[in-house]
Amino acid sequence: MTNVVANRHAGRLAIVTGAGSGLGKATAERLAAEGARVACVDIALASATSTADGIGDAAKALQCDVSDPASVTACVEHAVAWLGNINLAVTCAGIGTLAHSHELEFAEWKRILDVNLTGTFLIAQAAVKQMLVGGGGRIVTIASNAGLMGQPFSAAYCASKGGVVNLTRALADEYIKRGITVNCVAPGGIDTPLQGAFAQSLPEGTSWKDMRKSMTPLGNSQPEEVASVVAFIASDEARYMTGSIVSIDGGLTL
Repeated sequence: MTNVVANRHAGRLAIVTGAGSGLGKATAERLAAEGARVACVDIALASATSTADGIGDAAKALQCDVSDPASVTACVEHAVAWLGNINLAVTCAGIGTLAHSHELEFAEWKRILDVNLTGTFLIAQAAVKQMLVGGGGRIVTIASNAGLMGQPFSAAYCASKGGVVNLTRALADEYIKRGITVNCVAPGGIDTPLQGAFAQSLPEGTSWKDMRKSMTPLGNSQPEEVASVVAFIASDEARYMTGSIVSIDGGLTL
C-alpha cells in the first residue's frame, strides 16, 4: 500500500460494503491504515472476516445483504453498537453480468438493480440517519463508467450504475446544508473478481472485442488505486466536494 496519509482518517467511524474482496477490501484496508475504525460488511461473512482479521483491532466483520432493508438495519445497528455513530459510509457492494438484453431474465435484472442501486440507497439512508444525529459525515458511492456511458450486453448494470450517479447528486443536494457530503467514484475496469465474472459471462456468439467501449490502452486499474481516490474524497481535504462524480477509468469517458 503506497502513499498512505498517516492519521488522515483518525476518529473516522466507517462502514464499507463489499469489503470481502476487490475494491471494498482495498478501501477498508486503506481507511484503517489512515486511522479509521472500519466495519467490514459483506454478504459473505467469511470474506469480510478475512479482511477484518488482516486489518486487526481497528476492523470488525459484519454480514449483510444490502438489498434487504431488514438486513441493512440489523447490520448498521451492530456497526453502531461497536463504532458509535457512523460518520463515513462507502458503498462498494456490487454485482453484474453480461447478457443479450432481449434474453435477460427479469429476476436477473431485478437482482442487479436490487444490489447495486437499492443497496446503495439503503446503506446511504441508514448512514444519513446516524450522521444527522452525530453532526455530519461523508458518503462515497461507487458507480462505474457504465453509469456514464452505454455499453453492450449491460442494460441492467448500466441502469443500476446510472441510478447510483443521480442518487448521489440527489442526496448531495438534499443534505448539503446538514453537514453531509455525498460524492461518487466511477471506476472503469478494475482487476477484481467482478471484472473476472463479466469476462466469464459474455453472451454466446460474442467476444471480448465487442466490449471495446469498456477497454482502454491503460488496461485495468488496481483496487488500491481506486481506494486511494475514495480515501481522499472521504477526507477533510475534500471538504468542498459534494455531488461530484469522479471518473477513474483510464480515459474511457473522455
